[in-house]
Amino acid sequence: MNEIELRFVDPKTGSASSRRIPSGTQAADMLPELWPGVPPEEEILAVKINNQILPLSARIEINATVEPVPLNSAEGAMIYRRSLAFLLALAGWELFPNRSLRIGHSLGNGYYYTFADEKEPRPGEIEALLEKMHAMVREDIPINCRYMAYTEALDQFDKYKQNDTSMLLEQRIESRIQVNQCRDFSDLYIEPLAAGTGILSVFELLPYCEGFLLRFPGIGRFPVIDPFEDEPGLFSVYREYKRWGRIIGVHAVGHLNRLVADRSIREYIRIAETFQEKKLSVIADSIYARRDSVKVVLIAGPSSSGKTTTAKRLSIELKVLGIDPIAISLDDYYVGTDKTPLDENGQPDFECLEALDVPLLNEQLLTLFDGGEVELSGFDFIAGRSKKRGNSKRIRMGRRSMLIIEGIHGLNDALTSRIDPENKFKVYVSTLTQLNLDDHNRIPTSDNRLLRRIVRDHQFRGKDAVATIRMWPSVQHGERKHIFPFQEGADMTLNSALDYELAVLKVIAEPQLRMVKPNMPEYAETVRLLAFLENFAAIPPQYVPSQSILREFIGDSEFEY
Repeated sequence: MNEIELRFVDPKTGSASSRRIPSGTQAADMLPELWPGVPPEEEILAVKINNQILPLSARIEINATVEPVPLNSAEGAMIYRRSLAFLLALAGWELFPNRSLRIGHSLGNGYYYTFADEKEPRPGEIEALLEKMHAMVREDIPINCRYMAYTEALDQFDKYKQNDTSMLLEQRIESRIQVNQCRDFSDLYIEPLAAGTGILSVFELLPYCEGFLLRFPGIGRFPVIDPFEDEPGLFSVYREYKRWGRIIGVHAVGHLNRLVADRSIREYIRIAETFQEKKLSVIADSIYARRDSVKVVLIAGPSSSGKTTTAKRLSIELKVLGIDPIAISLDDYYVGTDKTPLDENGQPDFECLEALDVPLLNEQLLTLFDGGEVELSGFDFIAGRSKKRGNSKRIRMGRRSMLIIEGIHGLNDALTSRIDPENKFKVYVSTLTQLNLDDHNRIPTSDNRLLRRIVRDHQFRGKDAVATIRMWPSVQHGERKHIFPFQEGADMTLNSALDYELAVLKVIAEPQLRMVKPNMPEYAETVRLLAFLENFAAIPPQYVPSQSILREFIGDSEFEY
């Protein structure tokens, strides 16, 4: 029998070790030997084989470096959540075969669900789902990863009325289709799932709005489910976009792909862009209604949400209403590298509020409000200090002027602590795509933004996909700390997601992602993103209007950045 060499880190010594095993050994069979005595909260859900995350059922056939994917890691937490969603889909399929469930967006540590017939859960249905899921957890039913012939998979999905999943196969050309299967229920393999239902014991079903929430532990929090914190403002925006998707008949990727195939995608792009433009107009009207008190509009949002283009397009809308917008960049108020606080790794934390000269900002805002003139010196990021005199500009507010400030701390009142709340209008920019892959596989908002960032970093910042993927966890950490806690304090929210954009980003992102190789730690995330993008039919970037928020990332915008 052929043997292969496994390389791994010994959990007892922390040193690199190696072992020879028969080729074709299943990963699950190696766990007790490689990583003995794993506690429940660190239970291994999958393995990284040569930097690719694979299910425990995977067979190791080549020399490999092997790493565990524990439950309390970020990657393990996502596997747990996807597996819970699969378990709920199975429970719903067995209980309500003629009334399928439909997954929605995330809300805190949970996913929002409704029934596909758009009717609210009937009395006892949520309790029945909960009981069914717990019963299947007690049974510890295997979740198998296997291949089906293309026609077999298509027949299976059609038979069980998984119409959105069937439409995804229209984008596929493989002769065999990888699926996850539990009992008679099959689902397209998107990413690895847990090996069985037994580990999926920690979850809640909570009635919410017209549906319910599937709640789970936060990353690194297993087995604790934190108390639910509602986000009604953000949820109302999502619900509006979801209803819009149903009205125009595009709520899953398969519908979008059909528009591409039918050559009617350009009309859909115009509809999506006009819908977003209308929302910007509504925000401008709300600001105008408070024009006698509002003196500054503060725009905030997570990375790659399109804050800059939002500020520029909102300025145009305000000009139409007779307001003279004046843009102020928070970059002008950095205190400098030598005065910036250090993070937990001893590096300058440029994303913390203390990295800005908050007292100077407030002083200058009050001066402007009183009719005075201020000097904006700007900041030299190469030198790490304010620009020298001669490169500054002076501004003064007129009778119809209004300041526009865009930055990650815009919704934090500590940024503008001396400014009367009546003088502030806060806008939160989010990216809540209403599209799903199918009824029970969602498109994470963070994936949408990460792909935007990969494309923009390549197009304009000279960074490759490896660099962007490597720094993304720290970006998300900063968002959770500095942005998300304040999003419900916004006066209005703009959803900057365009449901067609992932099909455009695919054209530019895929070649960059294919430059990431298996010997790089970022390969696992790259494989996941490439597999995700395979579900989209490509849309040519030239179809995107020149004023679109998407142009901020792909280029050729008529705005200057």
